[in-house]
Amino acid sequence: MSRFLSKRLSSLKEYVPGEQPKDKSYVKLNTNESPFPPAKGVIDCISSGVLSDLKLYCDPVCSKLTEAVCGIYGVGPENVIFGNGSDEILSFAFTAFCDKQTPAIFPDITYGFYKVFADLNCIDCKEVPLCDDFTVRTEDYMRAGGTIFIANPNAPTGIMLAVSDIEKILDANKDTVVVIDEAYVDFGGESCIGLTEKYDNLIVVRTFSKSRSLAGARLGYAFGSPELIRDLQTVRNSNNPYNVNTLTQLMGAASVTDTEYFRKCTEAIMENREYLTKKLTKRNFDVLPSKANFIFARSASISGAKLYEELKSRGVLVRHFSKDRIKDYVRITIGSREELDKLVMAIDDII
Repeated sequence: MSRFLSKRLSSLKEYVPGEQPKDKSYVKLNTNESPFPPAKGVIDCISSGVLSDLKLYCDPVCSKLTEAVCGIYGVGPENVIFGNGSDEILSFAFTAFCDKQTPAIFPDITYGFYKVFADLNCIDCKEVPLCDDFTVRTEDYMRAGGTIFIANPNAPTGIMLAVSDIEKILDANKDTVVVIDEAYVDFGGESCIGLTEKYDNLIVVRTFSKSRSLAGARLGYAFGSPELIRDLQTVRNSNNPYNVNTLTQLMGAASVTDTEYFRKCTEAIMENREYLTKKLTKRNFDVLPSKANFIFARSASISGAKLYEELKSRGVLVRHFSKDRIKDYVRITIGSREELDKLVMAIDDII
């Protein structure tokens, strides 16, 4: 780092994204991307006229995208906000709803960006240990005294917390905000979007990266009460009011309205998740119950780090985390059936 970097950032541990090696062709099961292309309408919506209009600034209120999303989810435009990926909206939430008097509260094993956002904003945080089976203990979040962030399903475990339990947390924390990160909820989970009508302290964050096959377009969104959304819009407008580009807005609108293609893709991923779980269980892997587009698994025959290394040497990428409680596990994205068969063949070759 340079001598000019602010001292408050000198100890910041930045978020490390999944690796994207270019040295050879890999079966890429490490970053929870979709194995399917975007919906046909996403490609068809990009015309020469649209490209010509790139000389103009994009619509700062995302009018067409807002209309499409509101139509699908049955909410008003005052209840939704869009961002450059769900990460940006999460960053807005840390800025808007956390400070020196209001810490951020989240599980000790969860999406790694939460701790980075807290440190970047000089916010105190409380990391609440998951249970031994990696589930969230609802009682740990009763009257928590800060802004709560829960990924549901959780990452990297894939485990889902019941909506009824989330409602208990909301009831117990009516004077603070609860942020539910539903990046993976479309793969068999139950959404909390309906609760935003009942609870004015709830924000539900979603993404187009996983179930909508638009990871490269960078589009996230969130639902909440008009007051909470207005707070997030204030942060957005104070940072970058043109945060969702023209092409991404059009692609998002085209994607969200193709409900049949969305259904086929998510169902295929859920079927493949079950397929891989059975394959690994037969090979004496412990596989956590997942409602995401990935599984979290370990083998008694080989360490998580060694399995990751051996798979990579055979052209298969998975994700390994070095944190003590989960170092024996690897996170495996649910790819196509062909990709999963290559993974299993590689595992058989290793162990």
